Amino acid sequence: SEHAHTRYNPLKGEWVLVSPHRTKRPWCGQVEDGPDEGIPEFDPKNPLCPGVMRHIGQVNPNYKSTFTFTNDYPALLEDVPSPPPSSDPLFQMESAQGTCRVMCFHPKSNITLPLMTVSEIRDIIDKWIEELTELGKKYIWVQIFENKGAIMGCSNPHPHCQIWASGFFPNEPRIKEHYQLEYYKKFKRPLLMDYVSKELEKKERIVTENVDWVVVVPYWAVWPYETMLLPKTHLKRFSDLKSKQRDSLASIIKVQIEFGSNSISILPVIVRKGGWSGAPTGPKLYEDVSHWVFHGVYYPPLLRSATIKKFMVGYEMLAQCQRDLTQEQAAEKLRNVPDIHYKQENE
Repeated sequence: SEHAHTRYNPLKGEWVLVSPHRTKRPWCGQVEDGPDEGIPEFDPKNPLCPGVMRHIGQVNPNYKSTFTFTNDYPALLEDVPSPPPSSDPLFQMESAQGTCRVMCFHPKSNITLPLMTVSEIRDIIDKWIEELTELGKKYIWVQIFENKGAIMGCSNPHPHCQIWASGFFPNEPRIKEHYQLEYYKKFKRPLLMDYVSKELEKKERIVTENVDWVVVVPYWAVWPYETMLLPKTHLKRFSDLKSKQRDSLASIIKVQIEFGSNSISILPVIVRKGGWSGAPTGPKLYEDVSHWVFHGVYYPPLLRSATIKKFMVGYEMLAQCQRDLTQEQAAEKLRNVPDIHYKQENE
């Protein structure tokens, strides 16, 4: 808790430098603007709002719950030509086929996940699983992710996420595939299920839990207030969830993000990035993927307050990732914040 040390991430084969003594240093760096509280419930110029015409000329339906559409400016396209083969090991190229979708969580722009009801979050979970099941029939990887907040690069305040499906296996899940499989071959058990068991036993980094799920600050967390949401029973994909597990997931998502929204010296944190990982799909749908464990990750990009951002720069880009406060200190801070959203607490 006081001295610099490194920790190993068995999920990715990487190390993180932990430097807890650096929390004592004064801050003279960049300070971001505070959270924007002036978001209207409806903005006729916002292309994600119900009934608004998007830039390509399509009009959104007057949706009452979730609404999904193909991204008007996608990073991936379904029909792209294949590049010519290359025999040069230094210059390799492959086609990148896929599709990108936008999913609106709620018709109101000034509503965020922790302010939604558990029932509304359950509707979102059902839609996530529906999209994953559909796209997973064709694509090897379906990435559901959310960027929230202007300092995270989010270009629209309306509550939404993105779903990118690709015909190629992206770097992050490909690395997780490798290390989970190696662990499974060696110990005959899923890596993350062993990890869950040990975290439940140690109780040092648990933020919150319920009957089906546990939220921890991972032992190897890179971002100061990074959390991981894990199942207590072995689930390989999002689509494995039964109805009761979906209900309990909705409940813990609400609590987890409320902790994040109220945390870090009790300042409102409404920026985050996160998403879901599970066994690959498409051509791997019928393969044995017992080594995979479905999980979610949240990465609030904050260093010590709601307006001081954690940057991954110099040492992180050239050597390895570094963090200041320990993972246990972060978990304790998150555990001790109110479980009622700061906006509701002030009403």
